[in-house]
Amino acid sequence: MKAIWNGAVLAESDDTVIVERNHYFPVESLQNRLFIASNHTSICPWKGTARYYSVEVGGKINENAAWYYPEPSAAAAEISGRVAFWKGVQVVE
Repeated sequence: MKAIWNGAVLAESDDTVIVERNHYFPVESLQNRLFIASNHTSICPWKGTARYYSVEVGGKINENAAWYYPEPSAAAAEISGRVAFWKGVQVVE
């Protein structure tokens, strides 16, 4: 699987976990130079508190386009150390 935005591969892995139709990529598969830590958070009733990354490609920034759970609940333990995408990021095979 690949996560692509603005013509750049943000992450690529054969080891994604699908939760609620979202592919969660291992953090090791990310192109770290394209990610910017964000202060944005959200709360999922069963996964816990999500943190976000913005991505920057070709001088364009996609705010809060990736999210992860630094301390997922026990029910969501399988997404620990993984990142998912939205906001126009294409996830393709």
